[in-house]
Amino acid sequence: MFTSYQETIDWIHGRLRLGIKPGLKRMEMMMEKLDHPERRLKTVHIGGTNGKGSTLTFLRCILEEAGYTVGSFTSPYFEQFNERISVNGKPISDEEIVQLANIIKPLCDELEETEWGCPTEFEIITVMSMYYFSHIHPVDIVLYEVGLGGRLDSTNIIYPLISVITSIGLDHTNILGDTYEKIAYEKAGIIKNGVKVVAAVKQQEALKVIINEAQAKKAQLYLLGNQFTVENHQSMENGESFGVKTAFQQLDKLEIQMIGKHQTENAGLAVMTAILLKNYYSFLIDEENIKNGLKRAYWPGRFEIISKQPFIMMDGAHNEEGIQSLVLELQRRYPERRKRVIFAGLNDKKLDKMISHLDEIADKITFVEFDYPRAATAQSLYDLSSSENKSIASSWKEAISDERNDLKENEMIIITGSLYFLSEVKPFI
Repeated sequence: MFTSYQETIDWIHGRLRLGIKPGLKRMEMMMEKLDHPERRLKTVHIGGTNGKGSTLTFLRCILEEAGYTVGSFTSPYFEQFNERISVNGKPISDEEIVQLANIIKPLCDELEETEWGCPTEFEIITVMSMYYFSHIHPVDIVLYEVGLGGRLDSTNIIYPLISVITSIGLDHTNILGDTYEKIAYEKAGIIKNGVKVVAAVKQQEALKVIINEAQAKKAQLYLLGNQFTVENHQSMENGESFGVKTAFQQLDKLEIQMIGKHQTENAGLAVMTAILLKNYYSFLIDEENIKNGLKRAYWPGRFEIISKQPFIMMDGAHNEEGIQSLVLELQRRYPERRKRVIFAGLNDKKLDKMISHLDEIADKITFVEFDYPRAATAQSLYDLSSSENKSIASSWKEAISDERNDLKENEMIIITGSLYFLSEVKPFI
């Protein structure tokens, strides 16, 4: 029996040594032992490469504005582990984490004696969330963010009301495959028989996979740019303005505080999903709920301006597509500012392409490392850069402090890379 929060967290994180073990057998066995808590839940399943967390947050805020109690399951956490399981944006308590772990651990011990082995950290957290939302703190609906891929992800034992696929990018290629088609196949694994799908996939080769899978499963597909569109986009100083047009209704003058054109697409996915929940599942959501929910939605580490004097922003651009969006937005919004970039990444990413994009806009780029098992060394990152003004810092804290102290009025600091890195940086700043 666990008696303290720290003891519990140490046990959960200890499962990290087991790495990633794709497959649903361990999840199915635990669900059966717990009398299938996942079947008690109304859910929306959100997969894709980039934008999952933002899309989930937009949808959560819309539903909250409509008066619903909303559970969320997200990863990774940004400042506190408990964030991964939350109700109306409020993380569960330390005591509840201990309570859930004491329920789940005997199942893990039992599984460890079988051919399937002990569950991974992510599987344990997923099971904890399902038991929590079904037995300890029942909610009206739960929004589940896929951890990795989709088809074999531990969250894929749910049968959702709606499946959402945000985007397809070349990330986790060592596990999901090295082409858009292969990755799309894994992402499309969350599409269920007869369950409506909302998607923002753009690459033709990936889109073909999504369309074919939806047709095979007789799942009606609502595709951004076809069945619904985001239009009249305008950037504001502190966010974006746009409209969403669907066959059901048209909404104009929507505003979000998350910065970037890509965030209007994530918001569009959330709006389309909310409209489907209203029209097919009797969720009472009106236009004001949508507008107010979008306007207050906040998700840390996504083109987030931490300070304007001095100008410091951070963005969790942790793959090539994310870096490309960041670079385009920086060029569009701050063409006159000199840019000082501080970057740390994970060694299982396509770091060469990520760094080459940053080299294009960085007037100075500093490479750092942080304490995480998969973190790349600062030296390895430095060696990948072709910048004429690059450096290594042994301490990321010193690098940020030095850049901050040296910053001129027409300059800005951009801290980017791994979300795990940013989760350490933000409290420090």
